[in-house]
Amino acid sequence: MQTTTQNQQPVPGLLHSLCLDGNGGATAPSDPASLNLKNAPEHLWLHFDYTATGAREWLQENFQLNEIALDGLFSDDSRPHVLKRADHLLLVLRGVNLNPGSDPEDMVSLRIWCDGQRLISTRRRALLSTEDMLNTLRDQSGPKQIPELLTEWIDRIIWRMSDTVDGLEESLSDTEEQLFTAAPREMRSTLLRLRQQSISIRRYIAPQREAINRLISEPVSWLDEMTRLRLRSIADRQIRHIEDIDTVRERAGMAQEELASTVAEQMNRRAYVLTIVAAIFLPLGFFTGLLGINVGGMPGVESSDAFWLVVALCGLITALLMAVFYWKRWL
Repeated sequence: MQTTTQNQQPVPGLLHSLCLDGNGGATAPSDPASLNLKNAPEHLWLHFDYTATGAREWLQENFQLNEIALDGLFSDDSRPHVLKRADHLLLVLRGVNLNPGSDPEDMVSLRIWCDGQRLISTRRRALLSTEDMLNTLRDQSGPKQIPELLTEWIDRIIWRMSDTVDGLEESLSDTEEQLFTAAPREMRSTLLRLRQQSISIRRYIAPQREAINRLISEPVSWLDEMTRLRLRSIADRQIRHIEDIDTVRERAGMAQEELASTVAEQMNRRAYVLTIVAAIFLPLGFFTGLLGINVGGMPGVESSDAFWLVVALCGLITALLMAVFYWKRWL
């Protein structure tokens, strides 16, 4: 696959322009700036950074895209959806952010306009599934036509979610194994983070299931039955990812409840011990306090054995209280 070379009049925001050669590879147009609706070759793929100044105007001028298509390609609204006009499709999809130093739940949006012969896509941040597609084209093992490119690209986006979902499940399994051995505060923090990640990822990819199902059902002429069957398989995999994320969220919630129950049980046990100790020393405290008042007539003041008698009496009271507690099954 040849790479796009910079010309004297570069296209605003154009990341790459490729023409599928029908054999699994692609070539770059010699002058992307001269491309327009009339002279654009078949199976053309244009990929833009939609934040670039002038990209929207260039597409509007050279490819006469209507305002609905341009709004879809350049709008900040990244909720997954599919929109059909005539025989054209506008898709907004999301992929897991696997860029270094990024959080997986910080999803990356991808916007695609396609008419079966040309595909125009925009993004703000890099998506690894896009690099996957470029690598297959470099290796001459990529899609041969634009519908195949669209299907393979969606497949790569969903496939890239597998590692993230598997990572959530593995992290949760490791946390569950340490649930009763690690510090509760650390466990609470880990479980909370897992729940937040699973909830955030599900919130972003759940609408994508409906978008792919909508894509399958749209009556466009350039999506044949085999392509729709493959899209159904991709949609089923997306559903499995959502179900796995739901399972992670529920398991993390159960683990949090079990951790809270364990901590509460430990606190109750400690409070129970303190209550027993207080119950034992309460009458002893009253008895010794009564004997400690400085008034005349206190018994044993003149006796040298009175102290030991008081100690023995306190021991007897303690033994009697312990026996009562044991009989009541409080111990």
